[in-house]
Amino acid sequence: MSQDKELTDAQVAEIRKDFDFFDRDLNGQIDLHEFIELLTILSPKTKAGNVKEGFALIDENGDGFIDFKEFLGWWNEGWWEY
Repeated sequence: MSQDKELTDAQVAEIRKDFDFFDRDLNGQIDLHEFIELLTILSPKTKAGNVKEGFALIDENGDGFIDFKEFLGWWNEGWWEY
């Protein structure tokens, strides 16, 4: 995911706090279960089928986890607002 807008260090730090909040096991990655919790909070109307599809789109390297770089791109694009 490309970042359309340049972020300040303060904005990246704030996004890191959000990432760390959803990274419940603090392993530096968001797994599918953590992502489901994230979407449940941010977008309660999201359908279960869309969660796996969305997760796969964000997980650019296909390792089964969303790392901070992937999360940052997704968060910065504002996809979670829909």
